[in-house]
Amino acid sequence: MHPSRRKATPVMGSAPSEASYDRGRLRQWLAGEARADGVARRDVLRLVAAAGLASAVPVGLAAPRAAAATAAPGIVKDLPADRFTIRGTNAETRFESLAGTGHTTPVSHFFVRNHTATPRIDADTWTLRVWGDGLTGDGLTGDGLTGGAREFTLADLKRLPAVSRTAFVECAGNGRSLFATQQGQEVSGTAWTLGAVGVARWRGARLSDVLRLAGLSHRAVDVLPRGLDDDYVTADGTNLGRVRRPLPLAKALDDVILAYEMNGAPLPPDHGHPVRLLAPSWVGIASIKWLGDIEVSSTPLYSPWNTDFYRLYGDGYPPQGSAPLTRQTLKSAFELPWNARLSTGTRHRLTGRAWSGAGAIARVDVSTDAGTTWHRAHLHDTPHRATWTRWSLPWRPTSPGPTTLLSRATDTTGRVQPRTTRHNTQGYLFDAVVRHEVTVV
Repeated sequence: MHPSRRKATPVMGSAPSEASYDRGRLRQWLAGEARADGVARRDVLRLVAAAGLASAVPVGLAAPRAAAATAAPGIVKDLPADRFTIRGTNAETRFESLAGTGHTTPVSHFFVRNHTATPRIDADTWTLRVWGDGLTGDGLTGDGLTGGAREFTLADLKRLPAVSRTAFVECAGNGRSLFATQQGQEVSGTAWTLGAVGVARWRGARLSDVLRLAGLSHRAVDVLPRGLDDDYVTADGTNLGRVRRPLPLAKALDDVILAYEMNGAPLPPDHGHPVRLLAPSWVGIASIKWLGDIEVSSTPLYSPWNTDFYRLYGDGYPPQGSAPLTRQTLKSAFELPWNARLSTGTRHRLTGRAWSGAGAIARVDVSTDAGTTWHRAHLHDTPHRATWTRWSLPWRPTSPGPTTLLSRATDTTGRVQPRTTRHNTQGYLFDAVVRHEVTVV
């Protein structure tokens, strides 16, 4: 075995920081021991520069094709206007429609994030191929690399011990439009408000169990799940292939599951039928839908979804971007229409939800006068990591006119929502206190 591969053997007790993990992968790539799946050499070189290992001129991939705002091509389920805002190939939940729906988000209200279109897959004939040189066994993988391979049917997965996770899935760009409307900053990408998030009760098999059954080797360092949706093509015609994004083995062996149920029923088509990955607390792109195969690699892997996409670019970041995004950030939102009209002298019950990728929600404070005074909201759920907590506050406005409502969450790590979010050009991880304008009449 090559000595550098022995050094890459993961420590199972704790996950390394993403920055140190990324630097390690870059060093292995420079030594010829990493593969960039669908990423040009020049694009990996600019990541090397970001880690301070070399210098290079960044050359980016084209931005995703802009989608029409009047249709949702390729989404299967109904999208009534009182529940969804259509954003190209995506459907954003209207946050006010969640009022009264309970802690978990019904499938009828759950947002849809599609890179292309929802595929229709027959669960009876579906198989998941786990392969790569990070597995034990003889023979060659599809790329000519020594390793093993194993296929699992849905029935195979259901014979394994089942686990359930109540967790949110949230697009990394949730809140993106607020960079412009609140901070006057230009960003690219789908103009989500706060509805690109949902919580469900997911049930499935542990990814760790599947990897061990497939013959996980001590050489493995990266796990690359790949979807069965159509290839993603950028505006300039570059075919990036199917959506895929590598996970460090430490995360894959931690809390990740291969989910085949959502809220007690088989996964619906738009949400990953028949099997999707669920990576709790991480940005939504890590929870690959419509799983088709999982590569287990003894060398670090790159894809466009952890190089040009899902990194932070802009002033204050390295020219070649931050480390790949992992955990989601901290947010809170009112279950109230934007620019709602509320009656003066009437007792209103303001409701909302707060969530964090780093810990459970510890408290939510609400202001009804644009931040002059704050009042602690009542929490309605026992706070848990990776999910949200519902909150409420009574309010009786006494004078008519416009005002701004604010909700500010604090999580159990001590983090508090800031007044502003540090700008990045792709509009990821907006976490500032949101100004919710209303008019008292």
